Amino acid sequence: MPSILRVLIGDDHRIVREGLKQVLGDLANGEPEIVVVAEAQTGPEVLARVAEHQGPLGLDVVLLDIALPERDGLEVLRALREKWPSLPVLMISTYPERQYAVRCIRLGAAGYLNKSADADQMVAAVRKAAGGGMYLTPSTAEALASVVGRGGPATESLSHREHQVFRLLTMGHTVSEIGAALSLAPNTVSTYRARILEKTGTKNDVELALYAEREGLRR
Repeated sequence: MPSILRVLIGDDHRIVREGLKQVLGDLANGEPEIVVVAEAQTGPEVLARVAEHQGPLGLDVVLLDIALPERDGLEVLRALREKWPSLPVLMISTYPERQYAVRCIRLGAAGYLNKSADADQMVAAVRKAAGGGMYLTPSTAEALASVVGRGGPATESLSHREHQVFRLLTMGHTVSEIGAALSLAPNTVSTYRARILEKTGTKNDVELALYAEREGLRR
């Protein structure tokens, strides 16, 4: 592990980025030192900043929010894993572990942290990821064990695009609104919606929202 850990933070809220920089700088006492060398506010900006730093040649860890504008964190994670598979990516979010942790780990994330995690956890997670390990909180480990033990919620069988549509449907967005947000034709969104209803065993948007609430999958 290098003596100085170089981190990129991808989050659209400045106050979050500033808070993370302070946390990582204040608590990185001794070795290794943690330095935030780049920041990004949108999905495309994350990819651009990583490219500027030549992936793992200039960065040791990417801290990546799920709810990024223009291109969400899960899409960015997939792109990073395809182009720079050796670059560790830690996902951070306000969503509970039950909702996204397993999906992130399956997509290749080096860990998943809720933004409410304490400072020691943040530093430990960055160090663990930079060393090639995977940082799992007790809640994330429990979510993974649940998936292995009983197959997890039906949403685990959704494709990435289906999961995007699922999330927006349960937030109350219409087919047209989802199409505009994801740059998809309304009939394509309707096709995804039909698949989601079939996989979750629900009949309409109301039942889907109740399913999401019951499974703890709503924000």
